[in-house]
Amino acid sequence: MADHGPPLHDALVPLAGLLGVFEGEGRGDYPTIEAFGYRERVTFTHVGKPFLAYQQRTWHPEHGGPMHAETGYLRLPAPGVAELVLAHPTGIVEVEEGTLTDGVLRLATSSIGLTGTAKQVRSLRREFVLEADTLTYDVWMAYDTVPETHHLHARLRRVT
Repeated sequence: MADHGPPLHDALVPLAGLLGVFEGEGRGDYPTIEAFGYRERVTFTHVGKPFLAYQQRTWHPEHGGPMHAETGYLRLPAPGVAELVLAHPTGIVEVEEGTLTDGVLRLATSSIGLTGTAKQVRSLRREFVLEADTLTYDVWMAYDTVPETHHLHARLRRVT
């Protein structure tokens, strides 16, 4: 299928493989909650500017109810340097900075903003790996008094 949108910005060529929609399943656990499974859809799009738009949503694998969502932007301001800005509907805004090396995107929070009612997330760290049409990721989180701990793992396949 031909892409009828604007050309991809030169700075984003190393991220071109992420463009599209990925769906699959994930698992989460954390010391303060029961382990859980989820279904997920992640979409990366562009408008010809030097950033990718990112949308993510998860839903319960059995009854389909919504679980989580986040939206933001991914950029490569310099070769090998990555920045991700995300907003969560739970009152959390995160700025992550890191690297893109050999197709692996590694990011960690450099700044986190919380509304007065948001959970006390202190930091987040993410790793994305794209191999052919499979996107896997892991997320680590520090929350309240719990130190940074692995929280999420998902395996998603390209659907478009």
